[in-house]
Amino acid sequence: MRLTVDHRTTYRFSVPQGRLTQLLRLTPAGTDGQAVANWGIHVDCDARMRHGRDGFGNRTTMLYVEGPIDNIEIEVSGEVLTNVSDGVLHGSIEPLPPAVFLRTTPLTDGGEALAAFSSAAAGTVADPVARLHALNLAFHRRFELDQARPVAGRSAAEAFALDAVTPRDLAQMFVAGARSLSLPARYVSGYSTACFSGDSRPAPHGWAEAHIDGLGWVAFDPCTGLSADEAYVRVAVALDSAGAAPVAGSRLGEGREELEVDVTVDVEQ
Repeated sequence: MRLTVDHRTTYRFSVPQGRLTQLLRLTPAGTDGQAVANWGIHVDCDARMRHGRDGFGNRTTMLYVEGPIDNIEIEVSGEVLTNVSDGVLHGSIEPLPPAVFLRTTPLTDGGEALAAFSSAAAGTVADPVARLHALNLAFHRRFELDQARPVAGRSAAEAFALDAVTPRDLAQMFVAGARSLSLPARYVSGYSTACFSGDSRPAPHGWAEAHIDGLGWVAFDPCTGLSADEAYVRVAVALDSAGAAPVAGSRLGEGREELEVDVTVDVEQ
């Protein structure tokens, strides 16, 4: 499958800024399930970029812009070829042992109610694959989908108290639930046509991966209740959504900041 991605992030500032420093996790890496045919990051102003990898193995770009600057647009575009993998990840760079992803963060602290829900959803089945699929489907059925832009800083516990949640919320709740079952899990950011009726959406997609002994990392998307398939472009992983955020950084200057995000994903069989 060929997926074409166009992702535009625009910042506008009420007061010109003296300097911007951004960490971009916007470049997918090749795995056995996906090959990057072409990919580019474009900025509409004079900027310096330095490429590398973070501690999770994600490809990163440090973006430096000297002001004064009152707006900036970061455009990512490219094509990725994917293969059928049944959600099982092979060929990825894994600098950390799976046990690291049992660690709870403030965003993936689900609280007692979410842990009880996860235990009931998984039941007494011994097979971890079956338990994770049951958990994935339970979260999918429990919540309505909110197609608005994700709320920054919303934790798994806060999302669990709502009736409608975003894909980011669902993924973080799944991660929290899997960890409460002593199964390593992590947040994944990337691109997909899943869960939205049209090609355009207000943010990159988010789903989860859980580690199963003897099988490896397996992708689960509670937004669909299924494993992530070849219609997904995997970009970054972390303990939570903040660690895998496509854009993070700082600015030197006063005033307010406005953010606009537009993501378009086209699929060719």
